[in-house]
Amino acid sequence: MSPKHLIIGLIIGLAASAIGLVLALLFFGTGHSIMNSLNIAINQGIFTKLMSMGAILNLAAFFLLLQRHEDEKAKGVLIATIIVALITVIIRFF
Repeated sequence: MSPKHLIIGLIIGLAASAIGLVLALLFFGTGHSIMNSLNIAINQGIFTKLMSMGAILNLAAFFLLLQRHEDEKAKGVLIATIIVALITVIIRFF
């Protein structure tokens, strides 16, 4: 059990969430670019929904790491998912 593996998992989870958010913006965005789609999503109040959809990639990362018996990294991905969920709740209600 090393904190190094936990931090690597946390980075993997945050990166997967960011990549998932970009993919959600590409698929569901109505703008001409990613930044334009991001601005439209924020103005329409659907940014938190796109963030939640983007976190779905963490599910794949989590199970992939469990399959490879890298439990500490999987814990990091789980912590990253909780962080994204808390950020989503904070943005949504405040």
